[in-house]
Amino acid sequence: MSLPRFFYADSLQSQARILLPKELAHYMQRVLRLTDQSPVVLFNGQGGEYHATLEYEGKLVYAHIGAHHAIERELPWAISVAQGLATGDKMDWICEKAVEMGVAQLFPIAARYSTLKLVGERQEKRLQHWQRIAQAASEQCGRNQIMPVHPVLTLPQLIQQHSTKAQFIFCDPDAKDDFPTVLKQAAQSNTHHWVLLIGPEGGWSEEEKEIALEAGAMGMRFGSRVLRTETAAIALVGAIRGQLGWTD
Repeated sequence: MSLPRFFYADSLQSQARILLPKELAHYMQRVLRLTDQSPVVLFNGQGGEYHATLEYEGKLVYAHIGAHHAIERELPWAISVAQGLATGDKMDWICEKAVEMGVAQLFPIAARYSTLKLVGERQEKRLQHWQRIAQAASEQCGRNQIMPVHPVLTLPQLIQQHSTKAQFIFCDPDAKDDFPTVLKQAAQSNTHHWVLLIGPEGGWSEEEKEIALEAGAMGMRFGSRVLRTETAAIALVGAIRGQLGWTD
């Protein structure tokens, strides 16, 4: 049975004894019912993971840090998702499953046809919520990195900031090229960071499509059926992994 895994947002070092934050200690004691001397795994996103043993002193919980294991469970190349903001709890689901599938970064996009509008304090709270989901998903699935959820951008802003750093793949059911064709072209490029552009429920606007393609995005259709916005990114990452043999 695998050990419980926890993210610890500070430095970790073998043979150290650290006091765990109150919220984490409460979760271990009261929610998971872990007992004194329970073995766990800790990671901080700075590389690898540490086996540790819990030590209780009343309500205080310490961790005695054991050996470091230089284990990473990332994809060979970085695949990020630029997701048009979706309504309800769809973004929560996308965030969680993106982590499980190995997505490197999540860019929430305020698309023209996005029904969900996020500004000011509401946006900040939602971003924090999604980042907590990403952390919990990493703890569950075994990743030792936390997928960053970036502040909300428009599609032109995203392209302006990242067009020289990544290959954009514009998902469009009307695109000329299909998935195998675009995947082959992308795999032959020198860019090993791909960003999947996924529209919201209402799809991308013609203006957004034009902006993306003029910036060098590859237009791609994915099968003969139109996928829901919360399905598209996860299905695409799974298909890419399968085609490229990324089974780990």
